[in-house]
Amino acid sequence: MDSETNKKLPVTDPLKSEGKEKNGSAMTKQGAYAAISYMASAVLLVMFNKAALSSYSFPYANVITLFQMLCSCLFLYVLKFWKIISFTTSEPQNMSNNPARLVSFKTLLHSLPLALSYLLYMLITMESVRAINVPMYTTLRRTTVAFTMIVEYLLTGQKHSLRVVGSVGIIILGAFVAGARDLSFDAYGYAVVFVANICTAVYLASIARIGKSSGLNSFGLMWCNGIICGPILLFWTSFRGDLEAMRNFPFLFSPGFQVVMLLSCIMAFLINYFVFMNTTLNSALTQTICGNLKDLFTIGFGWILFGGLPFDLMNVVGQSLGFFGSCLYAYYKLKGQ
Repeated sequence: MDSETNKKLPVTDPLKSEGKEKNGSAMTKQGAYAAISYMASAVLLVMFNKAALSSYSFPYANVITLFQMLCSCLFLYVLKFWKIISFTTSEPQNMSNNPARLVSFKTLLHSLPLALSYLLYMLITMESVRAINVPMYTTLRRTTVAFTMIVEYLLTGQKHSLRVVGSVGIIILGAFVAGARDLSFDAYGYAVVFVANICTAVYLASIARIGKSSGLNSFGLMWCNGIICGPILLFWTSFRGDLEAMRNFPFLFSPGFQVVMLLSCIMAFLINYFVFMNTTLNSALTQTICGNLKDLFTIGFGWILFGGLPFDLMNVVGQSLGFFGSCLYAYYKLKGQ
């Protein structure tokens, strides 16, 4: 029994972390690993999604999201079947491998708000990646921290020290400075990104709230998201004709495009896992700040690979301010302030 348990991938127990962040405790070593792993997978996911949507001009963002969900459910089922993972922290070893019985219907209903916020978060975020260039996308996404602090307080009562609030203020200031003279301003693109920020804040706060009361670990929450959202998205893409139209996409059987899609699906699975790990081990706000820290690398790679943003000193100053604020936040959390 012990050897079998040791083979399982690390998961989070939301009940153990409940109330931990309310007192501003320091980040644990496992929490730091989750944060770093999230940042690495997030940079790669943005690059692969941007490559599919822009470099190959794939016009069906919802189809990419659908494939990512289906692959995630497939990965989870295979790992569960091989007993590498579990969906709860106290799961019986003889539990059925029937996909319909892996999680009870009552638990699915309990996680429904999280799943629906996840679906909205995925769809709007994918559209925002297409609607704006990578550097400005990452810049505007930094304002998510403000939305996250508000939603987190409303849903979970989470409060933060003045030092943490000050570091968040520096991040937001940097975002406004960076976008003040954006020469490629697109009102629609900006609006979509801000809607994505609101959806992200609601989704992350929902993880912190529902994850602690559902009895599910990271993999269980991911499974519920896929089981609930997959059929909805399949119906939506079929209704809009995206799946039918995709058959005429000229690069559909291109090896390069297929590799990009496969890597996008793998990164989506990993990033969802690390989002749950990071949010439950640390906090929704910490997860948002990690998104800001990885932006430095995303901006650099996006500039090199995709371009789209003329050089401007104000933009560089704003990016630097945002990065400095993110580093301040990380320092305060590591010190438990």
